[in-house]
Amino acid sequence: MRQLLLPAFAAFALLFAAPAPVAAATVTVHGDKILVDGKAFAVLGVAGQSRFGLLKQLGATTIRTYGDETGFVLDEAQKAGLKVIAGFWLEHPRRGFNYRDLAQVGPQLQRLTEFVNRHKNHPALLMWGLGNEVEAELADDTQVWPGLEEAARLVRRLDPHHPTLAVLAEAGNEKVAKLIRHAPSIQVLGVNSYGDALPSLPSRVRAQGWKGPLIVSEMGPMGQWQAKRTPWNAAIEPNSDEKAALLSRWFSALQPHVQGEIVFYWGQKQEVTPTWHSLLLPTGEYTRAAEAMALAWGGNTPQGNRAPRISLFRFANGNEWNRGDTIRAEIAVEDPDGDQIGVVWSVMAESTDLKTSGDAEAVPPSFPQALREPGPKGVSVVGLQPGNYRLFATIRDGKGAAATANLPFRVK
Repeated sequence: MRQLLLPAFAAFALLFAAPAPVAAATVTVHGDKILVDGKAFAVLGVAGQSRFGLLKQLGATTIRTYGDETGFVLDEAQKAGLKVIAGFWLEHPRRGFNYRDLAQVGPQLQRLTEFVNRHKNHPALLMWGLGNEVEAELADDTQVWPGLEEAARLVRRLDPHHPTLAVLAEAGNEKVAKLIRHAPSIQVLGVNSYGDALPSLPSRVRAQGWKGPLIVSEMGPMGQWQAKRTPWNAAIEPNSDEKAALLSRWFSALQPHVQGEIVFYWGQKQEVTPTWHSLLLPTGEYTRAAEAMALAWGGNTPQGNRAPRISLFRFANGNEWNRGDTIRAEIAVEDPDGDQIGVVWSVMAESTDLKTSGDAEAVPPSFPQALREPGPKGVSVVGLQPGNYRLFATIRDGKGAAATANLPFRVK
């Protein structure tokens, strides 16, 4: 009897035993290459913290974080088979931080020490992202580079198995040369760049002497600072189809020359509008940009589903009118898969809480009472007080994809 019970018990124990822990990867830099356990690794992904399974399906390999969300993201990324650039928020001199003041620097370095020790053995960790645009908007940036070096030197001492990344706001004003000279412990360079600046970014960075891996640490089809404007200075936002076309163009221009590209933003963020940089709706649907990402990265959207397309969106009689007038907006949308689509309309005030460097903005107020006769082909707008506004159209296909567009307008 004993001889029969022991093998059965052993099998039962094996069935319910905890899985062996997954070891942390060793990530190294060799020339301009990033190697994970000795194999070349392409950094393809997004800044954000949601829908990891969909990202993996699109062909992404990487998620970039900025700060405190790292623990959650590491765990979820590991489940999805993704790596993480674990961001640590280094405070900005433009907001009053002084890298020459030990009373400020000391506690920040202590938090960095705790951060690295907490996450350095996680199997999803790819590298450490030290700060984001710390040098931005400074007439004198000399204090920044020694501060970055001190942080990078500390991290390399605490964790020699994952590289250090610094993220700059574009590459102008000899920033890259300053980083090379004053922060040699930075092993990977990240540069945030958007729109027409993207194709020339690699050559501009290399011209300043950077020979290591280059990651476009934020990229997007167009920044609001690059857009055309109305006579009252409202930035004109491309619709989701136009954004996807631009994104495809930038992918083609960049991929032979960089070691990574991170698209901003995999989620929903108010910045000028709720849709300008948002690749997902608040309800989780993806826009056509996801198709551009999948095409560039060798992935697919779920079941090959394609987002609705917008072929026309305009006001019937211009974008300025007098108080009391009723104006009609027209839209023409179609779904390439033949899915039944629905159009949701909204009116919001033009944002007046415009910030720089991605700082948080308040969402402008909405005016649902101004909408009349909303439908799949258009809507009327009436009854607004003088001011600047935007009309938003959100189109869903009921299968997880969406299209977005907005038109700025003015009531005189």
